[in-house]
Amino acid sequence: MKSIFPKKKSKHKNVFPADFDRQLYKPVLKCSICTGEQVAGFKNLTTGKFEEVMLIRNEKELASFKELYGISELGKEY
Repeated sequence: MKSIFPKKKSKHKNVFPADFDRQLYKPVLKCSICTGEQVAGFKNLTTGKFEEVMLIRNEKELASFKELYGISELGKEY
């Protein structure tokens, strides 16, 4: 039986190269107030569009995302 709410996969999609344009994109951790779900990705600074890269379930996955893209700080958006 299929679930009505399918789970997101934690594997990153390699949407962005490791040397992304820091003038055009800002790394962001998008957090849900209701469920606590966290998704790491990049926000286009000109259009405001958010591109999901990977689902963050624990600190290890967050550290992996930061290491993959060479990020020291990651802003949160709700």
